Amino acid sequence: MALENDTQAPDFELVSQFGETIQLSRYRGEKSVALVFFPLAFSGICSGELCELRDNLGLFADNSVELIGISVDSRHTLRAWGEQQGYGFTLLADFWPHGSVAKEYGVFLEDKGFANRATFLIDTNGIIRASFITAPGQARSLEAYRAALDELHPAPSFSGS
Repeated sequence: MALENDTQAPDFELVSQFGETIQLSRYRGEKSVALVFFPLAFSGICSGELCELRDNLGLFADNSVELIGISVDSRHTLRAWGEQQGYGFTLLADFWPHGSVAKEYGVFLEDKGFANRATFLIDTNGIIRASFITAPGQARSLEAYRAALDELHPAPSFSGS
């Protein structure tokens, strides 16, 4: 079962497509994070989804959100795919132990050996503020990201006197 909103996001350390070790907690107190779990690099739906995010990076930058993709692929596969597609964001390899971070977030599909399409928006305190998962074979919409970002940074409410 996927982690619920308003819970502490598990910290983790994974290697990026460039071999850099990235720890989720390094963003605490500085930036919110969008963790985008996807099944496999070079697949049609995943490519379409991540290309749409690539083409809308401003949506995340405008909200001070670090966009991070995660899959069970090796860092070498992620680097080749990222360079081919021109992704300007970090891709992390949840390669070994196989799918361990996806398992911590409750989105690893044991019968398939990879993560489901799941997104978690984590605030600067490390709390999951919004999340969404699509059914297998269905892409996430940009509108779902917009709604999640609104949950992360809700509009201020004004009380009249």
